Amino acid sequence: MSAATNGTALRKVAYYKGCLASLSAKELDTSTRALAPKVGLELDELESVTCCGAGDIHEAEPDYYLHLNARILAYGEATGSDTLMTVCNVCTLNLRQANHMLQNDEALLARVNANLEAVGVPPYSGAIEVKHLLWLIAEGEGYELLKQAAHKGLKGLRVAPFYGCQILRPSKLLGFEDPDRPWSLEAIIEACGGEVVDYPAKIKCCGFPIIQAREETALRELMQPIAQARDAGADAMVTPCPLCHLSLDAWQSKLNASERRENPRHEDFHMPILHLSQLIGVAAGLEASELKFKRHVVSVKPVLEKLEA
Repeated sequence: MSAATNGTALRKVAYYKGCLASLSAKELDTSTRALAPKVGLELDELESVTCCGAGDIHEAEPDYYLHLNARILAYGEATGSDTLMTVCNVCTLNLRQANHMLQNDEALLARVNANLEAVGVPPYSGAIEVKHLLWLIAEGEGYELLKQAAHKGLKGLRVAPFYGCQILRPSKLLGFEDPDRPWSLEAIIEACGGEVVDYPAKIKCCGFPIIQAREETALRELMQPIAQARDAGADAMVTPCPLCHLSLDAWQSKLNASERRENPRHEDFHMPILHLSQLIGVAAGLEASELKFKRHVVSVKPVLEKLEA
C-alpha cells in the first residue's frame, strides 16, 4: 500500500474528473493529481466514462441522464472503493442526484442495471458515495493531513472563497454544510495560512448557466462576487468548481468591456481565480508544472509575487 508524505496509508478513491478537467481546465486535473497523495488520497481514475450531462441533458432527456450517471457510478463502484471523488460542483450534484434516485427505488435500479448490462457495464449495487474533493479535506483525517501538507503556507495572502451554487444547493441532496453559512473553504484557507475575506456573494451563482441565452444578466451575476471580493481587499479568489472558474477567470475581460461601455471610467477587474487544488498546491509547494497557472486568463503572478515577498 502506498503512503502519504508523512507515512500515513493512502485512502483509495475512484476519481471522476469530468469534462472540464479533461479539456479546458486541465490545470485542475494536474494539480489535483499532484496534491492527492499529500492529503492522503490515492486516485483510481475512471477512464471509460462520459460527461455527467450537466443540467442540459437532465432537463431534456431525464432517463438518458439517469443512465449516463448510473454508468459512471457503476464504474466507480467497480474499482472497489466506497467513494467516488469529484472536482466539479455540477458533476457532484448530478451524480448525487442520480445516486439518490437509484438507492431509493429498487425497481428503477433493476431497470437501469438491465440496460447497462446489455452494453457491457458492470451492475451497480448503490454502494458508492459521491464526494467532492472539498469535502474530503475540509474535516477529519483529510483536514489534519492538509494542515501538514501546507508547509509553505499562504501567509499574508487575503483569499475570498467562492462556493457557487451546486456544491451547496439543494441541501437535501448535497448536505455537507449549511448552504447559507458554509465553512469548508474558509477552514481550508485558514489551514493553509491564508486570511479569509468574507463577502455576501460567495454563495451566489457565477452566471454560467445563462451566459449563452442572457449574457447581460449573466455578467451582472458574475460582477457581484468579483467586485465584492475586490472591495473587501482580496488578493485572489478560490473556487471548487471549474465552471465557476471558467466564468470568473475567462469572462473577466468580457465583464470589463461591458462595464467600460457603460462607464468609461470603470476600473478594470484583474482578480486572480484559483482552483481549490491550486490554492492548496501553492501552500504545499507544488511545482509550477503541476499548478499550470499559465493556462489562466487572468494572471496569477501578483499572488505568487506577494507570497515570495
